[in-house]
Amino acid sequence: MPWVDVNNCTGCKICVQKCPVGAISLQDKKAKINMDKCIRCGRCHQVCPKKAVKHDSLKIPEEVGNNVKKTISFMKLCAQHFKDSEEADKCLERMIKYFNKEKAVAEKTLEEIEKLKGGIEEWN
Repeated sequence: MPWVDVNNCTGCKICVQKCPVGAISLQDKKAKINMDKCIRCGRCHQVCPKKAVKHDSLKIPEEVGNNVKKTISFMKLCAQHFKDSEEADKCLERMIKYFNKEKAVAEKTLEEIEKLKGGIEEWN
C-alpha cells in the first residue's frame, strides 16, 4: 500500500489529480491517501515528481520494531497487573501465537489470490 513521505511532498497536487478513484487529497499542504478508497493501482508512485509516494515494503523494519515494542509493553503490563513475572512469559507465548495466526492468514490469502491470475472471466 502506498504512503506519502511528507518530508518529500511539496503539495503539487499531481497525485491528487491523477488518482483515478479520488483517494488522495491535500491536508496541511501535503498529500494524504485514503486507504479505504485506494485501489493500489500505483499511479501515484508513477506521477509524483518528488518520489514522495513510497511503497509499503519500505516500512517493514518500522512495523517489525513497533510489533516488538508492543509485545514488550504487553509483557511488562501482564507482569505488573498479575504481580507475577511468569505472566510476562505467558504473554510472550500469546503474542507469538497471534503473529503466527497473522502469518497463516497472509499465507492463505496469498494462495487464494494467486488463483486469480487466470483472468477476470474466471472470477465469478
